[in-house]
Amino acid sequence: MPTDTQALIEKIRALPEERVAEVEDFVDFLAGKTSRAEALDWLLAIVPALEAAGAPPITKEQVEAEVKATIRWRS
Repeated sequence: MPTDTQALIEKIRALPEERVAEVEDFVDFLAGKTSRAEALDWLLAIVPALEAAGAPPITKEQVEAEVKATIRWRS
């Protein structure tokens, strides 16, 4: 489904200021979600290199736990 950017902009402009702030927060959330997914993918991609260097094996679940812990720490 193609996005009609102009229509979306007009809808946002019609919102009260506090709702615009909510839209901005949601967009930030979506951007952060994408960044976290990319970071997790990157970490998972380097796992074989870590193991080849002699690091103990690490599972996807362990990587996810580390990412979640880091997010909580930063909050």
